[in-house]
Amino acid sequence: MLSQQQPAGGGWLLRLLMAPLMLACLWLGGLLQFIASLPMAEEAGNRHTEGVVVLTGGRDRIETGLKLLQARRADKLLISGVDRNTTPGQLRQASGAAAELFACCVELGREARDTLGNAIEAQLWVRRQGIRSLSLVTASFHMPRSLLLFQRALPQVEIVAHPVLSERQRLGQWWRHPATAGLLAGEFNKYLLVLLQSQLAGLPV
Repeated sequence: MLSQQQPAGGGWLLRLLMAPLMLACLWLGGLLQFIASLPMAEEAGNRHTEGVVVLTGGRDRIETGLKLLQARRADKLLISGVDRNTTPGQLRQASGAAAELFACCVELGREARDTLGNAIEAQLWVRRQGIRSLSLVTASFHMPRSLLLFQRALPQVEIVAHPVLSERQRLGQWWRHPATAGLLAGEFNKYLLVLLQSQLAGLPV
């Protein structure tokens, strides 16, 4: 009888030990799929949108948003998450944009401290401006989570992803660069959390 009970106990212990490994494999598979699906180009060619929202976090993002404005591919620009000590003049000088462009068409949002805050800040701006379509400018790795939050905050607004690719992030060979791998893993975890929150709230994803 003892010899018959030992395999059952051993099997239970093995399953207990295997569970974390299986979860780790599922997480790794999800991470690889997440990275493979990152947007590497703008969704819709040279189309025009009524507004542009730039999420701060890199100089390339602001320059990209201003280029869209200068090329008349949008009418208004919101730079969300600007430090309260940063002046419009400092941003203008850093980007090389004309003072007239900033005066007529650029607004700085200073309240957002995270991506959810960016979405809320953009929601208020869009409603105030009566905007029905916008280009969302942020880093490629940050785009999936940003789109989820923006689509949740602005369900009636058409959102066009405009990812910014930076050579510093080295997405093409991320596995060779620990800093990039850590950045992507952290962003994937944040994306999963937003996805879970949306599903628990019964929101479309």
